[in-house]
Formats: sequence, structure tokens, C-alpha cells
Amino acid sequence: MTDINKQHPGDDEIRQAIELLFFAYRDFVADPDKVLADYESPNGSLGRAHHRVIHFVGRNPGMTVAELLSILQITKQSLARVLRQLIDEGFIEQERGPEDARQRLLYLTAKGEAFETALSNPQRARFRRLFEKAGPEASRSFLALLFDLINEDERDRVLSLIGRKQHAAS
Repeated sequence: MTDINKQHPGDDEIRQAIELLFFAYRDFVADPDKVLADYESPNGSLGRAHHRVIHFVGRNPGMTVAELLSILQITKQSLARVLRQLIDEGFIEQERGPEDARQRLLYLTAKGEAFETALSNPQRARFRRLFEKAGPEASRSFLALLFDLINEDERDRVLSLIGRKQHAAS
């Protein structure tokens, strides 16, 4: 591992951080990937894009399709295919906006909420173990580091999405 007494990381430490992030992400998504693979869909398999949509709609009930597009930063066409499948299979329902009928507000159904729980429980357990092992100070530092990986011009929007008014480490 790295020498913690060094002031600034060298190229080897930076490469190691990049590689550890890749491996951590691989393992972090492996559990929900298994849940997705085990689900027998009548309309084709479900993948990580479906998981992301279910996650963000679950965390932001009543969000618009435009807001979801902005979060995921994918094309309308890509989202339309994924969203159509999730609606057809009863995971998500959409309602017209109260002031603008063109607006579509998205909500998880009871089936969608149960599926979101099945997808994210293993990830929550993984973080719970990590935070318990690391302790509160290291956990706050970890969250601060993750936050700082986000492009600066996106940080305020991300904070509003995750339900925080200010950065955890501030």
C-alpha cells in the first residue's frame, strides 16, 4: 500500500487509487448485477441502466423525465427504451405534471420499491460494514473525497439531489 507519511502522492499511488476505484466499483455493482440477472423479464434483460433509473426515481419521487436525463447524462432515446421497459413491467409509473400536461412525473410502484430494496440492500450493507470499520472521521473523509471527485460545476446539483444543503466535510 501507500506510505502515509508522504506529503503528496506519487504516480504509483495515483495509479493505485485509480485501480482500487475500478475494483471497488466492480465489486460494488456485482451484487445488484446478480439481482438483475436473476430477474426474469418478459421484455428482455435488465441491466445497470435500469438499476440507475430505479435508484434515482426511488430517491426522488415525482422527478421529471428531464431531471432524470440531466442526472444520468444519457440520450433521450436510451432513457426512453429503459423507462418504457420499467413502466411496462410495473416498476415505475408516470403521471402528468399538475401545471404542464407535457411533463411526466416518475414514481416507483410497490413492485419498483421492493426491487429497489433488493438491488440496493447489498450495497447499503457493504457501506455499513465499511463505515463501521473505518469510524466516523474516516467515513466523513471518504465522503468528502468522493464528493471532490465530482466535477466542480456539478457539485451543487449533486448536493441537492442527495438531500444535503452543504458538503458533509464542510
